Amino acid sequence: MSVGTVHIIGAGLAGLSAAVELASAGAEVIIHEAAGHAGGRCRSYHDSRLQMEIDNGNHLLLSSNVYALRYLRSINALDRVTHLPHAHFPFVDIASMARWTIAPSAGPLPLWLLSPGRRAPDARLRDYMGILRLLWAAGDKPVSQIMASEGPLYRNLIRPLLLAALNTEPAEASSALARQLMRDTLLKGAQACKPIIVTQGLSRAFVDPALALLEKRRAKTRFATRLRDITITQDRATDLRFEDHTIPLGPQDRVILATPPQMAARLAPGVTTPDRFNAIMNIHFAIQPPLALFPITGMVGGVSEWLFAYPDRLSVTISDASHLFERRMEDVAADVWREVAMIARITTAMPPWRMLREKRATFAATPEQNRKRP
Repeated sequence: MSVGTVHIIGAGLAGLSAAVELASAGAEVIIHEAAGHAGGRCRSYHDSRLQMEIDNGNHLLLSSNVYALRYLRSINALDRVTHLPHAHFPFVDIASMARWTIAPSAGPLPLWLLSPGRRAPDARLRDYMGILRLLWAAGDKPVSQIMASEGPLYRNLIRPLLLAALNTEPAEASSALARQLMRDTLLKGAQACKPIIVTQGLSRAFVDPALALLEKRRAKTRFATRLRDITITQDRATDLRFEDHTIPLGPQDRVILATPPQMAARLAPGVTTPDRFNAIMNIHFAIQPPLALFPITGMVGGVSEWLFAYPDRLSVTISDASHLFERRMEDVAADVWREVAMIARITTAMPPWRMLREKRATFAATPEQNRKRP
């Protein structure tokens, strides 16, 4: 069956990705975006307090994120991200200031576990059997029902990895999602775990090249256009009703909802979506990082979780951060800066900072919520 116009609702990365693929295949594409800009939660903006371009959140890719990399390749933007040559992840324990590096082996054979200098400190080899239990477990249960949610291995490797990827406290997180994550990363070895960091801004890497390509392909992008309703007649979308106009849909037209879950559920009755969400907090400090600081450092035992060293600033990400929302932002920022200063060995006063809090950043990746995904 031939396809007419494809209307894509939402210009976040999901919408842009769909638009790029369809427009490149010759389809007529129109993107409708409620905001005045593209990118959704993956974009950059000029911050007046810091007087610099910052991202609304820190994003880390791994070399195993094949679809994200395919998207970057399709918009000719692979050179706009920094590909680190080795799968090395430095960690620091805030309480003891102990430092270690996680460094997987080159292939799937986990020889790195035999080297104390490349694995989680104080963890015994038999502790890693918990990962095997996670891989062998059937169905979808909370991770804590399958493997131990305590001990050095959990504290120094498993929890930081799962918390960052799932944005959910790992003990209650979906074992199915955790299992897939392990299979796609650590179990494939270093070739699947090389960090890819967006050092020049999310918009410059993920958004601007996509918009340029779509313009070249004659796709249309309509900003500040909020969809209010979709008329469904005999199981087919017949009208898109916006705030100030309606677009009738022909029999060959198609609609793609690239919206947050709650909006998709409202626009498409009968579609089940997650209804519980977790927060993410990012704090940017306007200070040049020390030259010796690695581009990304994991932190355990404190408030901060991941420290990103960008060319013009230091940024911290805290996942599943709802518990911090009740505190004064100034107090949280001060605590985070003390940890950053210790790790980076900075003795100067706290620089200008900006805290970005996303209350509904991702769905809560529990077994119950995972089953609600369309």
